[in-house]
Amino acid sequence: MNMEQTIRAIVGSFILISLLLSYLHSSYWLLFTAFVGLNLLQSAFTKWCPMETFLEKLGVPRSC
Repeated sequence: MNMEQTIRAIVGSFILISLLLSYLHSSYWLLFTAFVGLNLLQSAFTKWCPMETFLEKLGVPRSC
């Protein structure tokens, strides 16, 4: 998987896990969902994503 596919998989997992935790444990987990959404929004305008920097350091390739 390339960088974009990996980020999409991670973000989707974060959202689904936080929704499940908010249903099973506490509604405060929705704050994490909001954080993920805000991060996606800011990356659309700034062209910078913290997860991308982290994945680069792990050696995930940018493209196929």
